[in-house]
Order: sequence, then C-alpha cells, then structure tokens
Amino acid sequence: MSKPPSSLLHMFLNERQRLVKRLRQVVGSASEAEDLAQETFLKLWQRPTTDADTPGLLHRTAHNLALDYLRAQAVRQRHHEQELHNSTEYRPQDPSPEKLATTLQQWQRLIMQLDTLPGRAKKVFLLNRVEGETYTAIADRLGISISTVEKDMMRAMRLCRQWQQQTKDEEERRVKRYTHNNTTHSQKR
Repeated sequence: MSKPPSSLLHMFLNERQRLVKRLRQVVGSASEAEDLAQETFLKLWQRPTTDADTPGLLHRTAHNLALDYLRAQAVRQRHHEQELHNSTEYRPQDPSPEKLATTLQQWQRLIMQLDTLPGRAKKVFLLNRVEGETYTAIADRLGISISTVEKDMMRAMRLCRQWQQQTKDEEERRVKRYTHNNTTHSQKR
C-alpha cells in the first residue's frame, strides 16, 4: 500500500534538523549537509512509498548519500593532487645550501635564546609548545600556580618575539644587500 507523499514530507520535516546535524558531522560542512538532506528527500520522494517507510529509512538514505559524497570528494582530491604533481609548474624545490644554512643558524639562535631562560620558564614553555600541555596541567605537574605558568610563558613568548624580529630584520638586511649588489653590478656593465 502506498503512502501519500504528504506523509514523507511530514516525516522529513520532523526529522530534518536531526538529519542535517548528523550529515554535518559526517561531511564536515553545514551547506553540504543541507544539500544532502534535500537530496535525500528528493530521492525518497521519487520512489513509491510504503507503510514500512520510517525515519530510519530517511537517516540511512542520507547517510549513504553522505558516504557517496565523501568518496567522490576523495576521488576529486586525489585527481587534483595528481594533476598538481604532474604539472611542470609544481616541482618543489630543495632549499639552496645558503637558505638551509641560514635557517639552521636562525633555529640555533632560538635554541640558544631559550637556553637563557630560567629552568622552570623553559620547562613551562616546552611543556606547552612542544608537548601541548594546558596551563592547568603544567601548573599541576610542576606544583606551581597557573599565574606563575602564565608569567613564565609571557617571558618565553617575549623572547620568541625578539628572536622573530631579529630574524625578520636580518632577512630584510640580506635582501637589501642582495638588491644593492645586483643594482651596483648591473650599473657597472
């Protein structure tokens, strides 16, 4: 026995919010979840309805459409990556020996600056930035207050900002020297 289409519409409208929420969790996009919900309704609308049609059918159909969508996205992504990889424009360049040496020097200088921090401040910084610990977890682990953790982090971050500014200034000076040398060289010709 066929159900009138209005019963499908009623069921869809009752389940729509939950359906969209579930789809958003699966596909990670609110707009795609909305589109998939509509596609689910249309797919079920186009087939004969029966008394066995339940909200479970609606959710199962939506879930299957979401999986189809994710598979298609994965295929498109692989195709896009393959095109980039095969493109002559996309060839990752190894850094020049000069760039590599400069980067290593910059990182060594940061490590040396971090070594100037008091032991606890350095440990707080490393626990937070390297191990991903929260301020509360660090405070508990080291037996200090959260305020102390915050102060130690501010000290370490100030040092990192100084390192970052020094690195930026050095890069600007290097670019100016390079530009100046190339300009002078081309004027002598």
